[in-house]
Order: sequence, then C-alpha cells, then structure tokens
Amino acid sequence: MDLELTTAERPADGPRWPFAWPGPRVEPLDRAELWELRGGDVEADRLGAALATAARSRGALDLAVGDGLAAMRLGDRLIRLGFSCLGDYAREVLGIPERTAQNMARLSRELRKRPLLRAAVRSGEVRIRKAQTVLPVAVGDDEAEWVEAARSLTVGTLEGMVRTARASPGDEEERWRRLRVGVDPGERAIVDEALALAGKVIGAGAGRAERLEALAQEYVGEHPVEAGEDLEQPAGAVWAAEDCRERWRAQLEVETQLWAHLAIVPEPPAPDFDDTASAEEVDAELRKLAYIRATWDGLMGHCALAVKDSGLHVLLGFTDFSHYCSERLGLSVRAVEQRAALERRLWEVPALREALLERQLSYEQVRLLSRLPDADIPSWIPRASGLTCIELRRALAAEEEAQLRAARTLTAPLPLRIALLLAAAFRAVRVVENAHWSDGKCLVAIARHFLETWKPLLSRSRTRSQRVRERDLGKCQVPMCSRRAAHAHHVTPRGQLGPDVDENLVGICGCHHLRGIHGGYIRVSGTAPGGLVWELGGKVWMGPARWVEPGRQA
Repeated sequence: MDLELTTAERPADGPRWPFAWPGPRVEPLDRAELWELRGGDVEADRLGAALATAARSRGALDLAVGDGLAAMRLGDRLIRLGFSCLGDYAREVLGIPERTAQNMARLSRELRKRPLLRAAVRSGEVRIRKAQTVLPVAVGDDEAEWVEAARSLTVGTLEGMVRTARASPGDEEERWRRLRVGVDPGERAIVDEALALAGKVIGAGAGRAERLEALAQEYVGEHPVEAGEDLEQPAGAVWAAEDCRERWRAQLEVETQLWAHLAIVPEPPAPDFDDTASAEEVDAELRKLAYIRATWDGLMGHCALAVKDSGLHVLLGFTDFSHYCSERLGLSVRAVEQRAALERRLWEVPALREALLERQLSYEQVRLLSRLPDADIPSWIPRASGLTCIELRRALAAEEEAQLRAARTLTAPLPLRIALLLAAAFRAVRVVENAHWSDGKCLVAIARHFLETWKPLLSRSRTRSQRVRERDLGKCQVPMCSRRAAHAHHVTPRGQLGPDVDENLVGICGCHHLRGIHGGYIRVSGTAPGGLVWELGGKVWMGPARWVEPGRQA
C-alpha cells in the first residue's frame, strides 16, 4: 500500500482533512539497524518525530471515524447498507475490529455530552488518550476543571486523580482469562454433548463462554456451600511491582520536566462530521477516512516496532513502552503494540506483507492470519481472499478447534466473571467428588451434572424453526453478519405459496429479518442452505462469500 496521499484521495465535497504526510518520508530501516538507534542520533530523532506525528494524526482520525460511526448508527443507515450492527460494518467495510469501532463510536457519543471536552479534543488542545482518561469524571459542573487539568497534566497524573475521584469502578473494561484444560477423548463426548445441550437451553448461537457459564451455574447452584466465596486475586509481588513502577514514572515526570527536551508535536484538529448525510454519503466518507487511517497505521507500525526493539523510549526518559505510548504518543499501549506486532509479522512473513500491499487482503484479514504459524500463512492467503472477515474468523477457529481436539485440549477465552464462576464450580467438584481431580476431570463432572439435570426436561420433538437454525449452526446466514439466528425466514413467503420445508427456510437474526427483509432493504431467493442469493447494500451475493454487481451473472 502506497503511503503517499494525494489531493485526489481526499474527500472532494467534505471538509479538508488535516492529515497530509508529515514532510520528508522516513525510509524503512533494516531489522539490523533497529538495534543501532541511540537517543540524539539524527535517524532516531526523525523516527521518534515521525512516530509521534503518526500517532497524533491517528488519534485525530479516530475521532473523525468515531463521529462517522456514531452517525451511521442513527436511523436506518446500517440496515440500508445490509448490516445489522455497527461492528459488522466496521470489520467488513472499514477493516476496523468490532471492539475498536464500538469504542470509537462510544467516545464520540460521550463527547457530545461534554461540549467543553469535545471542543478541546477537536481543536487538538487535549489528546485523545487524556480525553478517554477523564471521560468518566468530566461531567456537569466539574467538566471545565477536568478539561483544564487534561491540557497540562500527564496521563499518569490524570489517571491517579480519576481513580481518587471516581465513586465506583463499574465502568472499567472487563478483564478476560483463557481456559485451557486437558480432556480425555472418551470423556470429551460428555463435554461436547453438555455444551450442545446448553446451546439448546440458552440459544444455539451462544458462544462457548456462555455455555460454560450455564454449566458452571447449574453445578454451583446445587452446591453453593462447597463452591465457597469468589474472591479477587490477592495482592502480591505483581501488584507491589506495579506500585514501584508508578512511583518511578511520577519521579521521572518531575525530573525530566515532562520531557521538555523532546520536540513538540501538535495534535491535528479533528474535522467535524456531517451526521445529517445519507447512509451512502456517510459510508463514502468513512471509507476515505479508513483508507487514510490505514496509511498512517503503516508508518506508525514500522516506527513503533523500531522504537520498541531498539529501546529508544527508555533513552528518552520513559519507564517502559506503555509509559511512552501514553505520554508521548497519546494513544493506548494496546493499540500501538498491536500495530507493532503486526508489523513484526509482516517482516517475518513476506507473503503476508505482499498480500496487504497489493490489497489482496484487508487489514483485518491480515491481522487474523498473522496469528498462524509462518508455514501455514501462504496456503491461507488465496483462501482468505474469497472469504468475508467473519467467515475467515470462523474457519480459523474451526481449524484451531480440530488441532486442540487432536491434542486432547479444550480452550476458551472467558470474561473474568465467568472464569471466577468456573473456578468456584471446580472447587465444589473437588469437595463433592475428589480433591485430587484435574481441571479437565472437574469440567467433565460439571458437564455430566448438566446433562443429568436438563436432558430429561427438554422435549425430544423439535420445531422446524429449531431444526433449521441448528442446521445453520445457530448463526445468521446473511453475508457478513456475526449475530445469532433468532428466526427462521421463509425464502419464498407463505403468502406466495412458499412451502413450509427446510429448503425454503433459512436461519436469520431478528434485525435482518424484521428490519432488513420486511423493511425492504434486503432480498433473498434460491434454495437453502447452499443455493441462496442475497441482495443487500447494492450488491448481489452468490453463496456465502461471492458477490457480483446487480444485473450481472456470477
């Protein structure tokens, strides 16, 4: 992907975007040269300045994209383009992960309730990372005070002030853990059957985390005393080390006078977004912004990898890379590290880099493939180019599941609340059954208990709608949709003498069914499950992932 932006690539009728390339191009460094950078070198200074400029421009772009995504949520804009939720649109069209897009739209929505903070952010006086820090407390009469603090104080200082000022930590981001247990092949069938049964109880589209939660709740509900109380992780060496790191950061901020020796890189103002435009106009502007954002991401990833690998951030007076990202770049460390990690993979797998440069794959598809072993990536690239992002994610998950099954392992990412509940259920199993059982044996016992409780209660006969949705794996069959199938839609309506048979029914989410099809934005024809033709968002989809322009033959 060429990172140079031309005037023709900017929006012609909209506002002028202040994101032009920052002067002379920074030539890519060889991997061996990354370790030779030293603070004060011309190359190091240029690299640091380029990274800071890219990060600030990326932050301003995120604000503009957030305004567009918030506007896209209004009215029937999303469904007019064929999408039931904002996450699907951002992932498939803009190449932005769902959670990132949700956070962008949320920040835009919350800033509209805080006019002073919004004005300071959009003018470039307050960085986006600082705005996110003070967002929970900059409300009402306190807003002006917090905006003034955000103009002058560091992110670390602001975080300490916010922690002191907040009455409750309820808005903190949910933490996750990964479950990984060994299960014998003979007992894996019990777990699989219990998980499938849990899907029938709580909904076929429920993920593995929700199904494990149902199993754990059933066991803990019958053995509450044995489960004990769920306690947070006690303080220990990890927390003590974190306290020392915070004190070190505060001391360095005083000693270096907030890094006055570094060149000041201004935050470019974020342009206003016209949220009164049509769905097609908002979509066109968001596509342009997403393209510009991707070009800045390329520079930011390369420079961030160079700074991190060379240790340049330490030479500049920061305690660690997280400290550098917050204070110098004005972005969360997670966003910068993810881009640096992807850049590292692009160095290591030339085929992946080539696929991204030639736009054979989107950024999100490249990010998904980068998690694979080097030897597996080339064979996946042509296959991924014919899949949507959600289909690629499901295909990779299915292959990983097959490999884990062969290794006699079950794994699942779990929110902390579910992980704690499952740990309580394991404690109960060890009290009731055997104190020396492994986590895998405990999981089998929980699954067996769930089967004994619920299997006799479920009716043996299933409705046609349930059979159809189970055939479609409980997922909405509209292209690019990630939602659960809540309804079974008649492809040829019964009012038009459509038969009530499985071939004329398709699993679909409630939004696409009630607002998309019955609202006139989506049409479907053909025979389920593999011969359907979808018309949505100005495209005709032939099968699960192929599309042609309307009026043409596939």
